Amino acid sequence: MMGPAHSLSGAAAWLGVGAAAAAADHAMPWPVLVVGALICSGAALAPDLDHKAATISRAFGPVSKTLCEVVDKLSYAVYKATRKPGDSRRTGGHRTLTHTWLWAVMIGAGASAVAYTGGRWGVLAILFVHMVLAVEGLLWKAARVSSDVLVWLLGATSAWMLAGILDQPGNGASWLFTDPGQEYLWLGLPIVLGALVHDIGDALTVSGCPVLWPIPIGRKRWYPLGPPKAMRFKAGAWVEVKVLMPVFMLLGGVGALFALNLV
Repeated sequence: MMGPAHSLSGAAAWLGVGAAAAAADHAMPWPVLVVGALICSGAALAPDLDHKAATISRAFGPVSKTLCEVVDKLSYAVYKATRKPGDSRRTGGHRTLTHTWLWAVMIGAGASAVAYTGGRWGVLAILFVHMVLAVEGLLWKAARVSSDVLVWLLGATSAWMLAGILDQPGNGASWLFTDPGQEYLWLGLPIVLGALVHDIGDALTVSGCPVLWPIPIGRKRWYPLGPPKAMRFKAGAWVEVKVLMPVFMLLGGVGALFALNLV
């Protein structure tokens, strides 16, 4: 899928989690719902770090472009080192390592570790990166005609304001983890979810997605998981723009209503 659809699916997924949490009598404070949805929206772009033409590659200028090239080479090296006889030969690392459940868990755990060890500055760094990605994904048309500096300023301002709101008593810093110093460990959850939602979205497209790696399936370790080929579509096809994106918006809206106990 393309960036906007990935971002919308990420936001909708976290709002759905908020609805489930409310149904389980552990409702999220509204700042957690909003911040989590934005982080999940941004995180739903991150697996494309292995693609130098993806939205994330231009989100942070030369830094993200260089990082994408490094991750592409790393992913390709891991693919070559671990592929089985049934896996196809390829020349790049797109849709390999960063499109797996293991990568999603590692990135989420890493973010939680940054929040735990880095204190407020660690939290601000996580928020800044994902606010910029959320702007790039959800407001992609506006972001493309704006300068990078304006998008970064918006991300930095949003991160600072949201961190301040979360820090207020009862606003959700300790929504899930209450021990001193562990308040922001939950920040890793929307990041894991966003990455997994990205993988599921890509699994719906023609090429499928090796979400289950490194678990082997038959003669393949990089099995391209997906529905029957007749049900798949090309990235950016009309079904993605005309059907899936409106569905994601509808599901997100419904999830938010239930999460906030408005229905």
